[in-house]
Amino acid sequence: MAFGDGVAGTSGASLSGMVTSRPAFWVSPVMCAAVLVAGVYAAVSGLGDTDVPLLVGGLLVLAVVDLAEFRRYPVRTPKRVAVVLSALRAVLYLALAYVDGSGLARLLLLLVPFTAYFAFGQGVAIVLAVACLGLAVVSTPDWYAHVEQVSDLVMFAVGLVLTITMAAVAVRERDGRIRLQESHRTVAELSAAAERARVARDLHDDLGHHLTAIVVSLEKAAAFHEREPGTAKAAVLDAERSARRALGEVRESVRSLRSFHLPAALDELVAGQGDVTLTVSGSPEEHETGALHALYRAAQEGITNARRHAAATRIRVAVELDAERARLTVADDGRGMGAAAEGFGLLGMRERVALAGGRVDLASTPAGTRLTVTIPVAGTP
Repeated sequence: MAFGDGVAGTSGASLSGMVTSRPAFWVSPVMCAAVLVAGVYAAVSGLGDTDVPLLVGGLLVLAVVDLAEFRRYPVRTPKRVAVVLSALRAVLYLALAYVDGSGLARLLLLLVPFTAYFAFGQGVAIVLAVACLGLAVVSTPDWYAHVEQVSDLVMFAVGLVLTITMAAVAVRERDGRIRLQESHRTVAELSAAAERARVARDLHDDLGHHLTAIVVSLEKAAAFHEREPGTAKAAVLDAERSARRALGEVRESVRSLRSFHLPAALDELVAGQGDVTLTVSGSPEEHETGALHALYRAAQEGITNARRHAAATRIRVAVELDAERARLTVADDGRGMGAAAEGFGLLGMRERVALAGGRVDLASTPAGTRLTVTIPVAGTP
């Protein structure tokens, strides 16, 4: 095929639609234009016997074939069609060489291995290059007795080598663009998957924690609304505060706020929860926002699990922020996890902490559960 076969050598139809242009498309029209100019000049100047109408007509037919293929198969030409078009073009090249008095049309045979490289690969291109060289030798009687003819054959052989090399470079460039597009697509898919996982963790951590607090408060209000109306009213107010916090954190997640202050967030998290004590030591300034977010989510999950599963009455949350690491500890006096499997919340916590470069340690006994999250400062071993 001519210049329109640039993507035919790619593997599989899955790549079609990814690359929308063919490499080295300019080679065939440039060579055809050179042959036209040389043939007409030879005819006008009397330097050769050129049949100008047949030369122009043959070049037009070749251009139409190239254009039709490019429009019909803008990305990849089927191999059966490629075989037919290659044979048709070879016949046209030979016919043009016969009617061209300048002799330059014989160089169109260089396009045979060139386009075959794109359509069928390196091996076929080399075989056709050898065949073209053999045809040139056979069609030049007594070539070995004339220095000019030997020089022409040597230059033709050099041209074959250069065209195959050029095709190889074009194929590598094309394959590089394909790999780059595939890499971009893979990165986009991984980014989307990571974002979906992050949103799922945020929804679970935010809403799960606050909904649990709301349920506990409402259950308390239902239990005390007749015996102790004041306690029931306080429980309802706690549920309202938890609902407002949930709404605020959902809005914060949607806005994807860049700034985050861990101590203030923890203070707000445990505000009004008499069964939770909080201690924070150190400064969060040296720690990355992602690590601080991971500690906050871990604190949410630890408090939620202590209430929901361990029936704890006392929960201690401690945060240590120093120059080497950030550490969170959530300890309760509940009944422990027993043989229960870890749920989605703990799995999401482990994923989040791992992304921040830290680890999660969980120790559970019938006397209570202790959750420890440790995240080193970036750059420290």
